[in-house]
Formats: sequence, structure tokens, C-alpha cells
Amino acid sequence: MGRILRIDLSKKKISSQPLTNDQADLFLGGRGLGAEILFRELPRGIDPLSPENKLILATGPLTGTGAPTSGRYSVTTRSPLTGTIFDSNSGGHFGVQLKRSGWDAVVLDGRADRPSYIWIHDDATEIRNADHIWGLDTHATEDTVKSETHKDAKVACIGPAGERQVLISSIINDKHRAAGRGGVGAVMGSKNLKAIAVLGNREPTIANKEEFTVAARMSLEAISKNPVTKDSLPNYGTAVLVNIMNEIGALPTFNFQRGYYEDADAISGETIRERLLEKRVACDACTIACGRATKIPGSDRQGEGPEYETVWAFGAACGVRDLEGIAEANYLCNEYGLDTISTGSTIACAMELSASGHLSGGPKFGDAEAMVNCVRLIGERSGIGNELAEGSLRLARRHGHPECSMSVKGLEMPGYDPRGIQGMGLAFATSNRGACHLRGYMISAEVLGNPCLVDRFKTDGKASLTILLQDISAATDSMVLCRFSQFAMNPGHYAHLLQTATGVPFTAMDLISIGERIYNLERVFNARDGFNRKDDSLPMRLLETPLPEGHSKNTTVALDLMLDEYYRLRGWTADGVPTTSTLSEVKLGYASKQIAENYEI
Repeated sequence: MGRILRIDLSKKKISSQPLTNDQADLFLGGRGLGAEILFRELPRGIDPLSPENKLILATGPLTGTGAPTSGRYSVTTRSPLTGTIFDSNSGGHFGVQLKRSGWDAVVLDGRADRPSYIWIHDDATEIRNADHIWGLDTHATEDTVKSETHKDAKVACIGPAGERQVLISSIINDKHRAAGRGGVGAVMGSKNLKAIAVLGNREPTIANKEEFTVAARMSLEAISKNPVTKDSLPNYGTAVLVNIMNEIGALPTFNFQRGYYEDADAISGETIRERLLEKRVACDACTIACGRATKIPGSDRQGEGPEYETVWAFGAACGVRDLEGIAEANYLCNEYGLDTISTGSTIACAMELSASGHLSGGPKFGDAEAMVNCVRLIGERSGIGNELAEGSLRLARRHGHPECSMSVKGLEMPGYDPRGIQGMGLAFATSNRGACHLRGYMISAEVLGNPCLVDRFKTDGKASLTILLQDISAATDSMVLCRFSQFAMNPGHYAHLLQTATGVPFTAMDLISIGERIYNLERVFNARDGFNRKDDSLPMRLLETPLPEGHSKNTTVALDLMLDEYYRLRGWTADGVPTTSTLSEVKLGYASKQIAENYEI
């Protein structure tokens, strides 16, 4: 669309600026554009919850074009949970309407002097009073905002958790979709911003409609033939992974104390389909439709999910087999505006602290009622929930046992025990935003055999494969497309879509190079705030304590072996910092000045 909307909430100033050719060509949009803006404009050391932090919502060059899985948007900020650069993206329909409003990105600065919401309708942008909706949950907030703006508007908002600056709070759009991780909801709450509503009538220009149609058809054909995107995800949703991960002995159980859960089938995708499923749900421009509209039998409680990560975090991680209780925890997270991974993992951490006598009155493993109550307490910052609202690492440190926090860089780990999946361990450790499976989804090759199966216990070749997947994923997040498209589509598909949509020549290698550039820029952002090799680690339990049972029994993560090779292949120092020559090669020479004073690069 060629335009960036800027809103200074402190000054109530609304302006626009052009999207430059360099920004579009070198960073695409979404995650890459957000990183470029944040790096250039945010000084080091800024408090993430201060008015000086920025919150950037960005679409990609394929958003709104109808390209397969293109119904997403990206949120970038400095995380209050991790202190790192952070992007979180979400599906649904909000991103498409933001693009159709005529904007490639919205950059939010400052802090409103009272609760506010933003209404963007084509060229008109307003900052409105939100006193009357402050305190409402995300569902009531969306309904109220739509009644005051337009019935067809799409709304992204925070719930009570974001208002209270809970460090594991999220931004919810379309009631059930979450930009979930890293406390982006807390940043929005710190700005006194309750919601953003968007509606637009502009269609993005497609440079070569005929060739774009061919490219889209080829991509859809790939999606329709891949067994993951054709069968597994549509039929059972993401929770199809529960039994798969449990079978290989890498389903983290009782806060990563074990890798096998005896009651896994009770919380599996197959059981969700049998007991809770109402219908499949798809994001904009998606044929996979992995979403689940669900309802708890015998009640009026309904919503979307739980997804795999949610089922794992409130299920195996907490030792809970009560599927209805897990679904209720999931619904509450969406209503309060909480990240389900960090919320479930933090409760699991509290359960271990309680079991070992380090947290008086804490929840117990297997207690579904206490788990659900903890979600409410976190959302309200009440009682023990006020401690849990800070995330697992701060909780565990407060009680003298940081080793009980299963996190990297302060971000709670998702549902894959890397002791049984070596490359996933390297991906967790080197993720720029903290423990994240989506930076480089090594499960695809190490477990699912896509595009080929590699030995999950070996370390050989894992560094190069991790780097490749991280770079492709960075480009995918910048287009902004769904991660699941990567099961079926390759960089050639993406390049074909981009070239025909934009008229700019792109090759598969161009996209990998763009992803490499973005990954290095994020790394420099973190390095200037003191992040280095010491932070590219895993909880000591995963490095020193072998899994006690299952098909990954007696394994730990051989991280150092992979990390040295990873840094060498990345062109980084032994301390994990990009060198001057590497930054020059990826067209980030200007970035080296910001870390040269702290590191020998």
C-alpha cells in the first residue's frame, strides 16, 4: 500500500509516512518491517512498559491478495517479559482489514492520558475514549467497539490482563485469535490503549493478476497434496501432535520432569474431535482450516481451541487429564487476554515449586480446578496470581529455585522436550525472542519427516538445518504467511507469489537472504542490550538430567556441540554476536556501530 500510519498517543497526533523501497525490498513487511523500524527508532535500554517503547502492527506484501494463508498480521515491540526484540503474529481477519484500510503498518508511540481505542476506516483515523470499556473482557470489548464503529469492523484488543500489565498477556483479535507471546498485551495496556478497530475498502494492487492466479493455484495444489495440510491439520487440528509427541517420549510432562504422559490420549486431537468439536474454523484465505470451534458438553461455554500448545501446557505440563478443564482454561485465557503457553507453563512451574515445598499454598499437579482458578487469578492479578502474572522465571527466582522455570531468555518453552529432539533444542536456544518452536520448526524434519526425516537424536547437520529453517521462517513471517504453509510450500512457491503480486523480481534465494538479514538484525538489537552466548542456553534440567522413561529415555541436549557450529555458520563470534563482515554481507553495515563498543566484532 506504500504507507505507514503513525499514532502518537501522548500528543494525540496522527500522521503518515511512505513505506520506502528499501524497507519493502530488504525486509518485505510484517516481522521484518517491524524489526527495521524498532531497531532504527528505539534506543537501547528502554523500559518495555514505558511510553518510549513502540508497538508496531504490520501486514505483509501478500496480505489481502488472496494468497494462500495470507490472513495474518504481525506485532513487534520490546518484550516486557524477555527484554528482547519481540514479534508475535496472529491469524483471523484483522490483518486483511488493516491492509484494506490502506496501511502496511501502524506505529504506536507514547501513552494516552486516559483509556482509549483507535478506529481506522480507510483514510480516517480517530483516537476515541475507552473509559466505558476499560475492564471488559476481550469478547465484550469487541462487541462494544463494533457497535460504536461498524458491524463489519475487525477488532484487536486487550482484556483485563493487558490492562493490568500482566507480563504474559496477549492481544486478541476476532475474539479467539491471539498475538500471544512475550507480553505484547502488557505493552498495549501500558499505553492505555484498549482496542484497535479497522475496516477498509481498498484492494491491494496485484502487478500481474494472471500470473499471480497461476502462482496461487500452484501453492494451493501443494497444500492439497501434503499429508499434514491435507489430512492431519484439517481433521484433528494442531492437537494431532499430542499422541505423536507422547509416542516418541518428548511430550513434556509435570513441568518437563518427564517426557511421557500416561493420559495423553484423553487430551489428544482425536479426543477433542470426539468430545468438544463443533466445526472447523479457517483464517482469511486459508484452505487448511486447522481451527476448532468447540463447546464444553452440558454447558454454554464455547469458543475456539484448545490448540496443541494449549492442550499440552494445561494438560501434560500440569498433569491434568480433564479435557473440559483444559478447554475452560483456554476460553478464560482468550477472554482475559493471556498467552496460553506461558500461562500454563507458569502454573506448572508453581505446581513443581509447591510439590517440592518451595511455594506454600500453591496449586498441585493434576488439580484441574486449581489450575483454572489460577488462570482467573493471573488475569485479575489477585492473590497468588499476582506472582504468576510475572511469568515462570520471575516466580521461580522469587522462591529461590530458578531451575524450575522451563524458559529461555525468560520466555516459557513450548510443548516439545528437546532431550528427544536435538535440533529443536538448538532452535529454542538461538531464538531471538526466547524459547520458540516457530523461529525454526525442527519438528517438521526431526519428527514429521517433512521434507525428509532426519535422526532426532543426532547433532550432525542440525546447525545448518536450523539456520535454513530460521531464515525461511523469518521471510515467511514477513510476507506475513502462516507457518503451516511451510509444510507444503517451498521458497520457490513464495517467490513466485511475491514476484507476481509486487512486480519486483524475487527468487527463492532472495527470500532466504532476506530471512538471514532479518535474523541478524534482531540479533544485533538484542546484542546492544547485552544478550550473547550466555543467553543462548536451555534450562539445566534439559542439559544434565536424562529423561527417565519413554522412547527418548536417557537423553539430554548436547547444546554446546551444536552451538559452536551454529555460530560459525552464521558468521558470528564465539560469543554469538554478528561480526562486522557478516553484517556488511547481509546489507546491515550500519548496524555494527551500535554493538562495536561492547563487543570485538
